[in-house]
Order: sequence, then structure tokens, then C-alpha cells
Amino acid sequence: MSRRVYLFLVCLRLYFALSPSYIHPDEHFQGPEIIAGIPFAIPLLVFVPTWEFTSDHPIRSIFPLWLIYGPPLTILKWVCGGAGYHVSPMAVFYTLRLFMFLLSFVLQDWALHELLPDKRERSTALLLVASSYVTWTFQMHTFSNSIETIIVLWSLVLMRRMSLDHQHTQIRSCIVLAFLGVLGVFNRITFPAFLLLPGIQLVPHIIKKPLSIAIVLFAAASMTVLAIAIDTEYYTGDRLRLRRIFSTAVVTPWNNLAYNLDSANLAQHGIHPFWQHFVANLPQLIGPAIPLLVISSKKDTLFWAGLTGTALLSCFRHQEPRFLLPAVPLLLASIKWPTRYARLWLCTWVLFNALAAVVFGRYHQAGVVPVQAWLAREENDVSHVFWWKTYSPPRWILGEKNEVVNTTDLMGMPRERMYEQLAASVSCQRDGVDVVGHDRAWLVAPLSSSFLDASAQTSISVSGGSLHFEPVYTYRRHVGLDDLDWAEDGVWGTLQRVVGERGLGVYEFYKVCEE
Repeated sequence: MSRRVYLFLVCLRLYFALSPSYIHPDEHFQGPEIIAGIPFAIPLLVFVPTWEFTSDHPIRSIFPLWLIYGPPLTILKWVCGGAGYHVSPMAVFYTLRLFMFLLSFVLQDWALHELLPDKRERSTALLLVASSYVTWTFQMHTFSNSIETIIVLWSLVLMRRMSLDHQHTQIRSCIVLAFLGVLGVFNRITFPAFLLLPGIQLVPHIIKKPLSIAIVLFAAASMTVLAIAIDTEYYTGDRLRLRRIFSTAVVTPWNNLAYNLDSANLAQHGIHPFWQHFVANLPQLIGPAIPLLVISSKKDTLFWAGLTGTALLSCFRHQEPRFLLPAVPLLLASIKWPTRYARLWLCTWVLFNALAAVVFGRYHQAGVVPVQAWLAREENDVSHVFWWKTYSPPRWILGEKNEVVNTTDLMGMPRERMYEQLAASVSCQRDGVDVVGHDRAWLVAPLSSSFLDASAQTSISVSGGSLHFEPVYTYRRHVGLDDLDWAEDGVWGTLQRVVGERGLGVYEFYKVCEE
């Protein structure tokens, strides 16, 4: 692969890593929001954990967050503290994005180098993985799935090393593999699905070296106890004690598995057919590469690891595209370059990834974080901010201001209900003077909401008076795909409204009551 092309693709990866797009709420609420509140990182930040961390049986482990995100944030704190600067939430945001870029650029590409010894195959695989929008976008965000991808690849590297060395026990590889196995399970319980087949293939090799089995089991047991101890202390405030281990231990992977085996729980997040991953999610991630998996791919360990992992994840009824992130480099690394219509396929591949990267890496909900950062800097005494038709705003971006600003997520509620809730939240005004007191409230909404004007005051009639909206701030690079309404607006009308009127606006609103 041309070094210039590879360097260009790496620069694209960095560009999208530092873009404020917002793909899914979990990239904030299952990672940065939690780790930002841990005292050793940034003690001044205020955060509100989601239900996954506050239920009686928490399903998310703090162990991988502490281990992976803790070091870069601690370094950031040392650097800023030494220079006399306050660590802002946006500094944390960009530090973690840059860290995800380094993990992908260094560890993911290094793993592919080791897994593909043939130079020609390695060049093709690196080109496909480096040019995939999944690498540019999903892999650059703080998803547990992104971390899972790195752990899967390096587990495969260690398994390969152990299978090729028939004479030595490789104590170091055994210990590291056990560590990655525990880290992977505590990060995501789906992690073993991608290693099932490689693990079975490794069995004959380790049976010949019984010491390897003992080392792996001992190291895994030690790391498991450490992970449980960290989770137990975080959730209960008490240290794990061996004599009360069965009554006090918090085992988050077990809680997670029990939660996901209950169909009633999964129904709250969405139930999908068993074929969702293969028919919809995987094509959404690798697009034009799907036909090549069938007609032009090496049916090697990487291929079957990605395929069996996707099949096992299909057994769970709740299925999202990001769950398949570990399968993307595995399957792309198995593809052979097409001999016929190679130029046409390459053009299709480039167009597919360019369009997807622009949507998910540059514009998708990309105004939410910048608007929160702007709100954190604002000196106005706003007391209540409502968000409508956007992803849930990450409150940790507000920093200390989260203590004085009440944030309400209206999600995608109908417009009339939204009017009623806004009207009920502020006191009446007559002739521009408050009757009850001074309430300052703002609404954050996409500019594609045609009833709001980003350049002039808007008045909406409500029961007993009217709501008045005055534009305060606008961020243009924002598109919300959740605001699509094909039935009412039609295809062209919807695209014209959502894409043509892209942006996110902040409006101050007040209620004028009738005499």
C-alpha cells in the first residue's frame, strides 16, 4: 500500500476523531461521564450516572474505564495543573478522542501487521480497514465496542503467537492473554463471541503445554478478583473482603448477562429479528464489501472469527450496528482484492465511506457537544435548558455549571406537548414584566423545526397566552436523522428540511399571558 495513501487515511482518521459528531448516547453515558467524576481524574466535574451504574444490580464495570481512560486523564490533570490551567470538560473530551485515535492507529494497525504475515494480504487489509468510515468514526468515539475491537485483535495476536511456538510455554503471552480476556469480559460480555473459534483452534496447542493452562487460569483468576474488588468498592464504598465475598461482591458481567437474558428488559431497548445483524447492520458498516465476503475472501481464522461472532450476537434480540465493530477489521482483513471490475468496486467503496463519514463523522448530532460547551461558558443566569429532538445532552460537558443549570431532555415528544411543558415551566409576563419572578429558560432545538426562526423572534399561541422564542445562539454543522418525517414531508421535502436547514439553535423563551 502506498505510504502516501496510508498517511492520508491516517490524517482523515485524526480529523474525524477531533470532530464533535455524536453517534450514540452510550459514547458519553457509558464512559466519559462516569470516568470524569472519579476523584483521581477531575474532581470538580459533576455527573449524573445512568441507570446502568445506579441500579441495585449494576451492569457496567468501572474496571475497564478506570484502566483505559484513567491514565490519559491523569496525565492531562498533571500537565494542566503544572501549567496552572483548569481542566475543562472540553479538554477531557478532546483528550479522550485523541486517545482513541492513538489506540486505533497504533494498536489496531499493529495487530493487523502481526495477524497478516503475507505482505500483499497485509497491504490490502490495511488499505480496506484504514479507508473504512467505521475506523474513522465509530472507532474514534469512546464506545465500549471500540475498546472491544482492540482487545479482540490483540487476543488473536497472542493466540497466534502461542500456536506458532511449539517448544516454549510463553509465560508472558499467557499472562497478557488472560489479562485481556478478563478486561474484555468486564468491558463487554459479548467479547468471547469473537474468540470462540480461535480459542477452539488453540486448545490442541496448549494441551501439549500444561503449564500454559495453569498460568492462564491463575492469571485470569487474579485479574477477575481485582476487577470485582474495584467494582465492589466503587458501587458499595467498601473494600472486598474474602470472608464476605459471596454476599458483598458486585459482579457486573454476571448482572449484565442476567439482564440481557430477560426478554422483558431487552424490549425496553428494542427487539430486532435474528437476521438484523446480517441483513441490515453488517451491510450498513461495510457496504460494498459484503459481496466480496461471499465471492472473494479467504476463509481463514479472521473470517470465521468475525462471522461466528456476528452469528452469536444475533442470538440476542437487541441488535445495533456498533455491536459488530470487532467484526469489521476481521472481515475486511479477509477480503481479496477483486480481479474483475476492480476500479468500479473501488469507486463504490470510496463513495460509500465518504458519504457515511460525512454523515456520522461530521454532521450527525454534531451540534450537541458544542452547544453544551457554549452553555458552560455563558455567563447568563439561565436556570433551565430544554433539549428537543436531539440526542440526550451529555451533562458532564457543563462541568461545574451542571450544579446550577437544570437540564431537561424532551427527546422527540410531539410539538403540542412540548409547548405545554415549556409554558408550564416559566412564569407569566405582561407588558414584558414578570408577574411571579424572573425565570430564564432556553430551548435547544434543530433548525429543521420549521416553526422556529433562527434569525427573528417567533411567537406560538398556547392555552392562556403565547410563547415567545428569541434566537440566542446557532451552530450550523448539525443534522439529526431522528427528525425525518417521510410520510408528512415526502422524500424531497424531508431532505430539504433536515439537510437544507441543518443546524442547532438555542432560543430564550418566555410566556406572555392574556389579560
